[in-house]
Amino acid sequence: MRVFIIRRVLLIIPTIFLTSLIIFFAIRLIPGSVVDIMESEYSAFYDVPRAEIEANLGLDVPIITQYGRWIGVTPQANGKISGVLEGNLGDSIWHNDSVSTEIGNRWPVTFELAILGLIISLLIALPIGIYSALRQDTWGDYVARSFAILCIAVPGFWLGTLVVVFPSIWWGYTPPIMLVTFASNPLRNLAEFIIPAIVLGMGMAGITMRMTRTMMLEVLRQDYVRTAWAKGLKERVVVIRHALKNALIPVITIVGMQISFLIGGEVIIEQIFNLPGLGRLIVTATSQRDYSLVSGIILIFAVAMVVINLLVDVTYGFFDPRVSYK
Repeated sequence: MRVFIIRRVLLIIPTIFLTSLIIFFAIRLIPGSVVDIMESEYSAFYDVPRAEIEANLGLDVPIITQYGRWIGVTPQANGKISGVLEGNLGDSIWHNDSVSTEIGNRWPVTFELAILGLIISLLIALPIGIYSALRQDTWGDYVARSFAILCIAVPGFWLGTLVVVFPSIWWGYTPPIMLVTFASNPLRNLAEFIIPAIVLGMGMAGITMRMTRTMMLEVLRQDYVRTAWAKGLKERVVVIRHALKNALIPVITIVGMQISFLIGGEVIIEQIFNLPGLGRLIVTATSQRDYSLVSGIILIFAVAMVVINLLVDVTYGFFDPRVSYK
């Protein structure tokens, strides 16, 4: 396993490099630069030449040089070399702070919402998927499959909008403006996160539910499971000890692949429910063309994705002893 992990970690390096190239250049392809925004907003107060603004922001050099400065292989304007390779994601253009500080202030909100959404998704999908497989072609199975299709078909942004709009019309309830941290008041913090987490988790639950049902049906038809039934073992023992563990490997793959959906969904959910996380921050930074901030956040998301995929691959060996790492 050690050789496998080392090989995968080495593979992460070119993946992150290509990702950094894409995100650095893609944000600059959006029409309208940060200089245009500054000129339109502050031209009435300041009469600063455009060339001076570009020089202050480091945009007066070719884009390849800008990328080299951001990565940390080309000297900055002051002659120093400092960039991503040294752990410096740069400074935000609009916020009077570094990108690392902005991410550090926002990531707990995004992390908590992602963890709660994932937990709720699994709590919905696994029991219903297992029940649907055990009661195949019954009314319970039909209801479970219909619910799974509903979770897949209903967009998260539409459901989140309904959750915000209708309670405000019927009961005068609106999501809190100020976020209460978990450290200061855990119960109130969870109360603020539970509804957004349910909306976020339902989209993941549908696909996971259907995969769980499919794999459980396949495993339940295996000879060793029929032998367990023939021994007179209880249903709970057969399902948990003999069937579920082998059925979970494709489910884990699906869950790992859906982490990207989870991250993308958080951008919308945080905006709808007024949560000050990285998703909401990246929307604001994109609209303001805050190049360093957008590139830093997406790079962090990319690193998180490749690490999660590595953990998913390593997890296979725990659930199936037949899986070997070479």
